[in-house]
Amino acid sequence: MITIISGTHRKHSNTSKIAREYQLILQEKGIEAGLLSLEDLDLLQYNSAFETIENEILMPTSHFIIISPEYNGSFPGVLKMLFDTSRSHEIWFHKKALLTGVATGRAGNLRGMDHLADVLNYVKITVHPNKLPISAVNSVVNSDGKIIDNNTLKAINQQLDEFILWASLQPQPSNH
Repeated sequence: MITIISGTHRKHSNTSKIAREYQLILQEKGIEAGLLSLEDLDLLQYNSAFETIENEILMPTSHFIIISPEYNGSFPGVLKMLFDTSRSHEIWFHKKALLTGVATGRAGNLRGMDHLADVLNYVKITVHPNKLPISAVNSVVNSDGKIIDNNTLKAINQQLDEFILWASLQPQPSNH
């Protein structure tokens, strides 16, 4: 199972738009992926709602795609809280992840993806080496949330194709 994590709690963010685009691109490739948004999660405490997310989403997931915006040269604290609040050894150990950084600036959250990769490695997640920085995200996504830049779409498709091959993912049967 693949889960895409939109790594911010900000509503209507470019991060969530990119996460939805990843989900659609995977669907076009015949691979179903769930989407976990951190927008309405209370990650300050371990409670029954969070336990449900662990049991129904995080535990069954073997492959994560994490879309992370740049916050002050790193990644959002709310994303770090996801790891800190969870039962790390049961949830994260020995899984795989793909990282994409999102920023309005020119570096596409390169430094933040390195910080995030360090945290993921600490909880024993293997991170795919093609970490994609999406710079000037506000100019590659239109008001409907669609990626309108062909070079960005090409880079995402190449990244996902590499991840699919690397992770030995097979298309899942469609319910349609």
